Amino acid sequence: MKLYDEIMEKTIELAAACGGHATLTADAPWPLTSERNMVLRSELAYELGSDLNPGLGATILTDNADLVPQNEIIVCGRDLSEIDKDLPYARIALVRVEDDRMGTGNALYNAIRKLEYVRYHFYPEGFMMRISASKNKESVRVSKEALNDGITFGKVGSAMIQAFEKQEAVRAVKLIYITDPAFDYPALKDLLAQSESITETIDHMLKDLKMDCNVCNLKPVCDEVEGLRELHFEGMKPES
Repeated sequence: MKLYDEIMEKTIELAAACGGHATLTADAPWPLTSERNMVLRSELAYELGSDLNPGLGATILTDNADLVPQNEIIVCGRDLSEIDKDLPYARIALVRVEDDRMGTGNALYNAIRKLEYVRYHFYPEGFMMRISASKNKESVRVSKEALNDGITFGKVGSAMIQAFEKQEAVRAVKLIYITDPAFDYPALKDLLAQSESITETIDHMLKDLKMDCNVCNLKPVCDEVEGLRELHFEGMKPES
């Protein structure tokens, strides 16, 4: 699972250059609800990644313990308790998996998507995640009550790490939350688009294993990403 390693390395570099960079200890997990909870305008303290601000969210996978050695929560910018107005936002989950448990072929693709979809079933109290895959947008509404009760990225992040750990392949998660207005969000958006292109290429290969690489419109992705060609030709081998 080295397909995304270069993107992960560049993402870590971007976050390291961010102002107000802090590594948090894992706090007691923030309480979750059984279903999506709404934060209405009347209950709203602020929104991160609103329509007028960048809002990004993604999950990137690796099996490299050097990139994700242990569970970790990083904040670039202000923590939830320090924010008093709408700000840009990004949440990046760097997830280390055990490669042997990810499977091959369709099982591999489904395992990748299953980890990405963790965010769609994660419902912290007073922390309403709004996700639009078609717009590549993720934003968060934070309620006044949650702020009064002491919500932090450390607490929300701890709960999200636990959600990822329910997947048997997961070994460690590095969560990066970004609220710094000066952060290079366009550069991060480009990296996340490259990550999604790799996943789409895997799906394309599985649907058409006999395709001609010379005429495939995803050939530039394969040429750039180590391991994609091997994945393609491995899928073409006849089953024994």
